[in-house]
Amino acid sequence: MDNLLTYIHSVMPLSDESMEALLPILTKRDFNKGDFLLKEGEVCNSLFFIDKGYCRSFHDKDGTEKNTAFYFEGEIATNLSSFSTGEQSDYFIQACEPLVAIIFSKQELFGLTRQVPEIEALGRSCLRLTAARLEEHSNLFKLYTPTERYEYLEQHRPEMLQRVSLSHLSSYLGIARETLSLPF
Repeated sequence: MDNLLTYIHSVMPLSDESMEALLPILTKRDFNKGDFLLKEGEVCNSLFFIDKGYCRSFHDKDGTEKNTAFYFEGEIATNLSSFSTGEQSDYFIQACEPLVAIIFSKQELFGLTRQVPEIEALGRSCLRLTAARLEEHSNLFKLYTPTERYEYLEQHRPEMLQRVSLSHLSSYLGIARETLSLPF
């Protein structure tokens, strides 16, 4: 829970009263490697704060997995589109190692935002950060070559290169696994 408190205070310091209102609606859950936080076709009704471990989001297209994002400690994993609209998720979120997540239920969080304006402001800030991260990923593929994407990760997301398997990383970067194992 300490990681979450640090995250919240980095986004927006909350009053003691707001923290007391927020903490009871949070659920801590352990996931084993390979467990799904969200499956394709489900509606995403949660924000998952990654307290320990990491997970990935991916599409399954004709039996081939295409990784779209990785979420590490101190980040929020969700399907922003499904969470916002209530439509079915078009991708999976899966634990890549033993994972501990603190779960914000959409229903309970939205109920609390109507009562505590500070929580609503925190939620908007967290969603803006999540949207900015999605834009960063989108720009990687619109603006950079595969080699430049890898170099970007070296500079800005080195934990990905250290922890993510080569097959998952190559899928994320859009290059063949064999190419990734060669020095750039």
